[in-house]
Amino acid sequence: MSVDRSYVARNTAERERLRRLVTSLTDADLGRPMPAGWTVAGVLGHLAFWDQRVIALLDAWQTRGMSGAPPGINEGSVDWINDAGKPLLLAVPPRQAAELALAIAETVDRRVERLSDEAVAANLAAGSPLNLLRAEHRREHLDEIEQGLGRRGAA
Repeated sequence: MSVDRSYVARNTAERERLRRLVTSLTDADLGRPMPAGWTVAGVLGHLAFWDQRVIALLDAWQTRGMSGAPPGINEGSVDWINDAGKPLLLAVPPRQAAELALAIAETVDRRVERLSDEAVAANLAAGSPLNLLRAEHRREHLDEIEQGLGRRGAA
């Protein structure tokens, strides 16, 4: 069975963009306010949270022997989850939040890249409850950060 793995290259490209951004940010940049009460570091922590969610769900799915559909999320819950997590993410030391975003991005990308064709196909057949294309979420927020810092996007 052959499955579409174009998500691997796209994840890699946005992860490398994240790496370039994180290594270029000053402490002042990390503390810069963003819309809705976030900071640059908080947004990076937000990326880390949602990437870590995929890792946790992959762990749960693999514990069950990859049987059945992978666990998904109720899209109506996303806003309140983000709102509930914001104070915690803003409490993380800014440099640590940035480094965590990169480390977790590397881990989740390796995990989704190594999924078997059967697992990728099962996720797709279930309506893709696990978003293996982590690049879209990263791109959205990296664009916001770069715009907020007055930088031109690298992607």
